[in-house]
Amino acid sequence: MKSTLRRTWAEIDLDALENNYRRLKEKTGQNTKFLGVVKADAYGHGSVKIGRKLAELGADYLAVSSIDEAMELRESGIEMPILILGHTPKEQVANLIDYKLTQTITCKAKAMEYQDAAAHLGKQLKCHIKVDTGMSRLGYLVDDDCFDHGVEGIAEACRMQNLDVEGIFTHFSMSDGETQETKEYTRHQFDLFQRVFTEVEKRWGHTFAIKHCANTGAVARYPETYLDMVRPGLLLYGYGKYAEELGLRPVMSLKTIVSTIKIYQKGTAVSYDGTYITDKVTRVGVVPIGYADGYHRCLSGKWKVLTADGPARQIGRICMDMCMVDLTDCPNVDVDSEVEIFGKHNSIDEMARLADSIPYELTCSISKRVPRKYIQDGSVVDEELLLRNM
Repeated sequence: MKSTLRRTWAEIDLDALENNYRRLKEKTGQNTKFLGVVKADAYGHGSVKIGRKLAELGADYLAVSSIDEAMELRESGIEMPILILGHTPKEQVANLIDYKLTQTITCKAKAMEYQDAAAHLGKQLKCHIKVDTGMSRLGYLVDDDCFDHGVEGIAEACRMQNLDVEGIFTHFSMSDGETQETKEYTRHQFDLFQRVFTEVEKRWGHTFAIKHCANTGAVARYPETYLDMVRPGLLLYGYGKYAEELGLRPVMSLKTIVSTIKIYQKGTAVSYDGTYITDKVTRVGVVPIGYADGYHRCLSGKWKVLTADGPARQIGRICMDMCMVDLTDCPNVDVDSEVEIFGKHNSIDEMARLADSIPYELTCSISKRVPRKYIQDGSVVDEELLLRNM
């Protein structure tokens, strides 16, 4: 579905994505496999379009959170390997196999469920084993007193006849930290992971085809963790504190227009609750973007949008569908002028800091009523509006 109006839109720069991919491949090495994380609709960028571009560029794997996300990619013609990072009910094993998906196994109970379901079908399910080395989320427990029990449980899963265990992985929880404590914790996680897969391979009598653990922070700071495959998330999309030093560019720019301009006298209350009162004659622009589009209300009065005349402060409460900006010092900005909320020239990293959040949350929050326009070589090559087809 395509949008019928010029209101608010997100530009997805496929050239920036290609730049980021190639720079990350150069850093991690041509012999290291590359997994592109496209869960949550590629963090709001559009999983199908991003997945297709990564396949075209030569990525080795994609990762999603759920079987629904994976099936959408398959039904859109994407044939490359797809790893499901989250839980899939045992009732869906037939779909996992039929759609040629790789399922994460996180504990003995899940391994047994998947083994039984696959055996009932007389087929094998491709899997990766998840190890909990300190994220304290999903994965086999292996630290301290749990080591032997966890290792044996993983080896047992690897021996199961109807499970085709291709890989093993873990997830770092502090790899982007700069303190000595966070560095030591990341090294502890990595050392534990190495001990685990070494001992599992010894007991199993085979080696894992793919061992992976390097997320964004590890790709940027811990090259020893690259192993067989890397999984940069934030970096791939050009955000975060390491992006600029690695020559990466932001892939998404959120834009809108000025729909109305009004002149208010000194002492005028603007928007809900009158939290902002003009201190002079003020030229106010109304822009059609609000928290229903993903422009969080907590940013009210804190952010400056970017116009052709420079920054313009957002004033008053951000509403559901619109907000107001002070255009007094932007005389050349008129109705229909383009405004950048965040993007190439207005840092989402700073916006995330002011929202006490992270760039991922902001891009994931861009709602489905905001059309995505895919840009390549300076031109719009595709457009997607994810509203339900009526």
